[in-house]
This record gives sequence, structure tokens and C-alpha cells, in this order.
Amino acid sequence: ALAELTILPQILKSSQVARHAGLDVRQTQSGTSIDKPGRLGKSGNAYLRAAMYMPALTAVRCDPYAKAFYESLVNRGKKKMQAIAAVMRKYLTGIWACMRGNEPFDTAKLFSSEHLRKA
Repeated sequence: ALAELTILPQILKSSQVARHAGLDVRQTQSGTSIDKPGRLGKSGNAYLRAAMYMPALTAVRCDPYAKAFYESLVNRGKKKMQAIAAVMRKYLTGIWACMRGNEPFDTAKLFSSEHLRKA
């Protein structure tokens, strides 16, 4: 994942990096089909998206912050894969912020402590 991120210009915002990885939400609205749920864009870098999948799965199992965030999304009615994608996006934007700010990666800064209290 780091190799794919180092080639990007440093001026990109975190939302643009998530879009580059295909982790943005794409709305499908056509004719009478206006209430379809959002899906991953998947129009970006497939290598980066694939590189974020396993770390997100591991984080949901082992990181208390990511686990609490994931469980709060599932409890709100999101599908499990949607919640995994949200964790992937959080991790990607966190890595990007750490690369730009030249600071160590810390998941406590990514996730709200509110999720941890509810878990």
C-alpha cells in the first residue's frame, strides 16, 4: 500500500486518495430506481484497494478501536462488507495523513472514543 501511495502528489486531500483507491461511495439513481444503496466506486487503483482489505479484516478482529467502529456500523444496519469497506477507508486516510504529516500511525486518532464506550 505504501508503494502505491508514494507516487501520489502530496497535495491530494484524503477524500481524493480514497477516490483514487476506489473506496468512495457511488450512488446509483436511474429512472424509478432512486432508493438503491450506495456501493463502492471500484474505479480506482485495484492494487491499493486489495492491499487495504486484509489489514482491515485484521483490525476488526484485533484493534479495539476498529472493532468498535465496525460493530457500531453493523448495529446501525450496514452490511458486514460495507463496514469492512468503511474501516478500509479510515485506515487509508489515516495512513495518508501520517505520510503527509510525517508522524507515526496511531489508530486512537482515527476512531472516535464514542464507539469504544458503546462496545
